[in-house]
Amino acid sequence: MEALFVTKLGDPTLPQTSPDSPTVLSTTTPIPPLASPTSVLVRVRATSLNFATYLQILGKYQEKPRIPFVPGSDYSGIVEQVGPGVEVLRVGDRVCGLAAQGSFAELVVADENELIPVPDGCDLVAAGALPVAFGTSHVALVHRAQLSSGQVLLVLGAAGGVGLSAVQIGKICGAIVIAVARGDEKVQLLRSLGVDHVVDPSQGNVTQSVKEFLKERKLKGVDVLYDPVGGKLTKEALKLLNWGANILVIGFASGEIPIIPANIALVKNWTIHGLYWGSYRTHRPGFLEDSLKELLSWLARGLISINISHMYRLSEANLAFAAIRDRKVMGKVMIVFDGPGDARAKL
Repeated sequence: MEALFVTKLGDPTLPQTSPDSPTVLSTTTPIPPLASPTSVLVRVRATSLNFATYLQILGKYQEKPRIPFVPGSDYSGIVEQVGPGVEVLRVGDRVCGLAAQGSFAELVVADENELIPVPDGCDLVAAGALPVAFGTSHVALVHRAQLSSGQVLLVLGAAGGVGLSAVQIGKICGAIVIAVARGDEKVQLLRSLGVDHVVDPSQGNVTQSVKEFLKERKLKGVDVLYDPVGGKLTKEALKLLNWGANILVIGFASGEIPIIPANIALVKNWTIHGLYWGSYRTHRPGFLEDSLKELLSWLARGLISINISHMYRLSEANLAFAAIRDRKVMGKVMIVFDGPGDARAKL
């Protein structure tokens, strides 16, 4: 089968023909055997390329797999084989799941309890894009911050995978959503999703623009800050927070880890939530399963949509990583298998 291996740490945007490329495409990788009676073999239809995957291959992520490894996390596909102890899933079922690694391959093996059936009405590629991005935002906003109707939500990096999921879930919760994203195309996409106010940092001061919007709406400030960016933008956003606000620390796409002054957090009664979604697989797997099932039901009912910005073949993985690095992405980047025309880049 076809699989992408990381053989050393380095820049995954380099062509695989380069001697410095950290990745190697294998076309003769053995099909993985079922590991237990409850194992399921899944033929992958699509797998997400997340910013964390990019950092992992660079050697800059908190989880560092032993080399060589096959990268990848969330994916979707069709059940191809089941172990004798599998109770619910059958060959031909459509599923999605989350792997610690290994989904950049045509076939993956997972335990039955790690897979979630994809309901009718859900596009299978979209289902493969859902778990990490929408799962992160669902846990963060609904369960950790307990975002409620009428509250003000500020989303930084709002046109990325987690950002677009956050603004949509914010609207489902009935929040007033303010989004920050750079570039006219991203601004227009966010407006089409019903975002109440969009700020382009390249066109003006973020703090001033948000304050003017809040004053116009007779609102005191921001109740929930959703921050996958970090850096200077976080520092600006802190000036906008209400007393008792919730701060959701999602990631540091800017490359700079921000400092949140503890004395100000004390005086203003802020609650700071660190949200490492992947660790829920270890500590609260049942909670994660319930979250993803609710998201898939929302997707099937059309309450949320997944914007797939770019699709590539596995052999074009370096181009997919380059799209992430160069901030060309609005939503998700996918590696897609099957069909000669399905996996071409959307540029």
